[in-house]
Formats: sequence, structure tokens, C-alpha cells
Amino acid sequence: MWEEKENQLYRKFEFNNFDQAWVFMSAVAQAAEEMDHHPDWRNVYNKVEIRLYTHDAGNTVTNRDRKLAERIDEVYNAL
Repeated sequence: MWEEKENQLYRKFEFNNFDQAWVFMSAVAQAAEEMDHHPDWRNVYNKVEIRLYTHDAGNTVTNRDRKLAERIDEVYNAL
């Protein structure tokens, strides 16, 4: 579940292995490109942490972040 804290939306995803994490990240990257809104993320082996915030809005959470979070959830649920 996404948490809103420190002016960011945050969620940690965990997968069975690195390959699954990579497939997820690749799909999220495509969605982010389509939306022209890119995540701040970190990957270590099977874990992916994502933070969403909008630089142009003073590094706060906007509807663009919420829409990307929804799209990321759709990608995750489709795997």
C-alpha cells in the first residue's frame, strides 16, 4: 500500500527474485515514459522501493504522482 509521508508517496515491492523485480521495473519505466513522470526508485535484488513526488510543484505530491502510483499498482497486479 502507498504511504504518503515527507511530501512523497512511498511503497516497497518485494518479488521472488531479481528477474521479477527487473520485469516490474521495466514495465514501470515504460509507463513512466508514457506519462512523462518518473519515479525516484531503488532496487536491491528482489526489492524495489519507489518514491513519487513532483519537482515542478516544490517536491510535493500531486495528482500526477497519484496517477502514476495507480499505474504502478496496475503493473504490479498484472505480474
